[in-house]
Amino acid sequence: MAGAFQLLHSNDLIWSLIIQDYLMGERLPMIDLMAWNVDVTRMPFKMHSEYLRSLFLNNDLFEGRFEIDGRPIALNDIRTPVLMVATIKDHVAPWRSVYKFNLLSDAAEVAFVLTSGGHNAGIVSEPGHPRRTYQMSTSKEGDKFIDPDTWRETTPVEQGSWWIPWQAWLAERSNGQTSPPSMAAPKKGFNILEDAPGSYVMQN
Repeated sequence: MAGAFQLLHSNDLIWSLIIQDYLMGERLPMIDLMAWNVDVTRMPFKMHSEYLRSLFLNNDLFEGRFEIDGRPIALNDIRTPVLMVATIKDHVAPWRSVYKFNLLSDAAEVAFVLTSGGHNAGIVSEPGHPRRTYQMSTSKEGDKFIDPDTWRETTPVEQGSWWIPWQAWLAERSNGQTSPPSMAAPKKGFNILEDAPGSYVMQN
C-alpha cells in the first residue's frame, strides 16, 4: 500500500529521497509525522487489490458498482449527518474529487472541511501546530449546490487546527459520555495484553 501511494507522487516520495539520502548522503532528521508515515498499512493481498482496483482505479463506490454481500452500496442511501475532510494538496484524494460527495448525498446535512497541507500533514493537524488553516461550511438537504471553486472563494479561511470544530461537531451530535467498551473474551491461544488503544501508540 505504501508503495502504491508513493508511485502516485514519485518525484517527492521516491526520487527526491533517493537523491538526498543515498546519492548525497544527507538524511533528514526523523520527526513524528515521518515516523508515523513509515509505519505502513498491512493488509491481505485480496483486500489490497480490491481497494486499489475497485475503489481507486475504477471508482466503483462513487459509480454505484461497489458491492458488499452481493448488494451495491449507494452513497445517496446515507441519511446520517456527514463531516467530510479534504486537504488542499492531497495527491491521493484531490479535494475537488472529495467535494463531489455533495452531488450524490441525500444526507440531512454535510459539513465539508478543507484544510491546509497534504494527504498526511493536513489530517494530522493537531491544535497548536503553526501555519494551519481550514475552511468549513455545512449544507443541508434542499440547499442549492455550490461548485467547488466558488465554495473555496466564498468560504472564510480560519486559522488553526480543523480538529477543534470537528470536536465541536461531534459533541453537538453526541448523547453524552459512555463507558469504554470492555474487552471481549480472547480466542483460544490469544491473550489480552492491555486495553485499547494499547501502549503501542505511545511509543516513539
